[in-house]
Amino acid sequence: MKSSPFGGLFSFNENPDLQLAGPQATFIPYFKDYTLMALTSEIQDRIAHWLKPEFDSETRASIQKLLDEGNETELTDAFYRNLEFGTGGLRGVMGAGTNRINVYTVAMATQGLCNYLKKSFADTEISVAVAHDSRNNSPLFARTTADVFTANGIKVYFFTELRPTPELSFAIRHFGCKSGVVLTASHNPREYNGYKAYWDDGAQMVSPHDKNTILEVAKISSPSQVNMIGNPNLLVPVLEEVDEAYLSRIEGSSVSPEVISRQKDLRIVYSSLHGTGITLVPKILERLGFTNVHIVQEQATPDGNFPTVVYPNPEETEAMTMALQKANEIDADLVMATDPDADRVGLGLKNPDGNWQLLNGNQISTLLVYYMLNAWKDSGRILGNEMIIKTIVTTDIQDRMAQAYGVKCFNTLTGFKYIAGVIRENEGKLKFIVGGEESYGYLIGDFVRDKDAIASCAMIAELVAYAKDKGQSLFDMLIEIYGKFGFYKEDLISITKKGKTGAEEIQEMMAGYRQNPPKSIAGSEVVEMLDYKESEKLDLRTGMRSPILMEKSNVLQFITADGSKISARPSGTEPKIKFYFSVNAPLSGPEAYKETDRILSEKIKAITKDLNLN
Repeated sequence: MKSSPFGGLFSFNENPDLQLAGPQATFIPYFKDYTLMALTSEIQDRIAHWLKPEFDSETRASIQKLLDEGNETELTDAFYRNLEFGTGGLRGVMGAGTNRINVYTVAMATQGLCNYLKKSFADTEISVAVAHDSRNNSPLFARTTADVFTANGIKVYFFTELRPTPELSFAIRHFGCKSGVVLTASHNPREYNGYKAYWDDGAQMVSPHDKNTILEVAKISSPSQVNMIGNPNLLVPVLEEVDEAYLSRIEGSSVSPEVISRQKDLRIVYSSLHGTGITLVPKILERLGFTNVHIVQEQATPDGNFPTVVYPNPEETEAMTMALQKANEIDADLVMATDPDADRVGLGLKNPDGNWQLLNGNQISTLLVYYMLNAWKDSGRILGNEMIIKTIVTTDIQDRMAQAYGVKCFNTLTGFKYIAGVIRENEGKLKFIVGGEESYGYLIGDFVRDKDAIASCAMIAELVAYAKDKGQSLFDMLIEIYGKFGFYKEDLISITKKGKTGAEEIQEMMAGYRQNPPKSIAGSEVVEMLDYKESEKLDLRTGMRSPILMEKSNVLQFITADGSKISARPSGTEPKIKFYFSVNAPLSGPEAYKETDRILSEKIKAITKDLNLN
């Protein structure tokens, strides 16, 4: 295995002995096999460029191997485009190619970001923060990123060990940085990695900064254009100082410390799913006063291969299996697990039948909002200038809750950068309490500007203690919410379409919905279509059109006469399209829960059948 030009070692294949045959001189691949004739000239040009000596031998060998095998599909996927920033930044499968995550795409993206930072903050000392999670190659990618920054004269606050993504967001604000990068692919499978870029407010980059950075990155077509010899004098190692400041702010967000003192022996099971949460979740629970925390030790060691799970996502029952087993063993009050970079948290509770079940992201978010609104009201902190923030695909029960407590509720596009944008726009005018999205991401307070599973775990433990102090289970609290505001039930179908053809299929699907919107869904008339790409709401009964005052996004929503909402949204970072379903009905009492739940579940099934999504 050869050393990469950016320092460290990186291999794209499983065979360390694979070497490039022949002299290490520039050569152009010979597209002799008929199976490769369909490769476009653009793809062939990109492949030829990546076979030049400026790329290391392992990279060239892995590409040549695909050529020799005639693997047109893999070559097309690896080279048909350049990775682009989406709602989650730069994310992809690790390997060689312009559409892959590797030291070159990471370095070139960083050079583009450096160039844009210098244009944006001319004649200003620029500093950034850089962190990484537990994924394979994340330390190498983080150091590559730091080296490019310092080679461009930019000071780097560099986390010397893996740390959660929300702490990176906090560090940007803590040190007064102009930007920051964390190397992570969040909850994606083990073959993925990613590059999340942040701006000076600690939030992920939004327009125009994301688009302008993309333009700068597009100008970097070769590693030869990257300043890659790092300046150690501009590298500032950080760790414990930031940990302490960050944990202190989370501790200060506690609303009911007296409740925790009475319920300090709450039986909590926690799993970090081989990720970064293990570094701080146990610490914050201890600092808050919880004394009976049980760690799933089999999943406590950070490991980018995620050996005990198929998919390191706390949304998945399979990933939560070990935690739920431990919960059964100790008769726990609460089960929590965080994803690899600890920005998302999953939650399990006991239902009335005595069985453990996982809550979805809408339910967790709703419980957090309900607890925070009640706790703030009880402590006299709701004065009429408070707000909560959610996304357009997150349950509408939270709009009703906010209205009942005299708190403003903002709706944003999907992505925490948009929630952070609303916080930024209302600083000094409205006080942010809590925010979240259905994809298991929540934010408590405004000292972090991205979803924060560390603070969320702390507040979830507190809300369970609050419920228990009142003689309630978490499930009892959920039923109480539904009784007050209506039983809202949500579900999600995610359809993956891999590669270039998959992306085209998704676009065709969205175009079809726009051109021929459904007239009725599950027996209920479709009365409104909201097209966020066209920034327009269409009343399908009257034909009246009204503007949607948000940034454009490729999202469609259909509202039916019975109050159901169906949303279609292609992912900005993954080859998939997501369909969100929300239905609701009154809940007459706890005894009606099961039957109402059954009716709403049947309605969602009817909707998916009508849309041919079964």
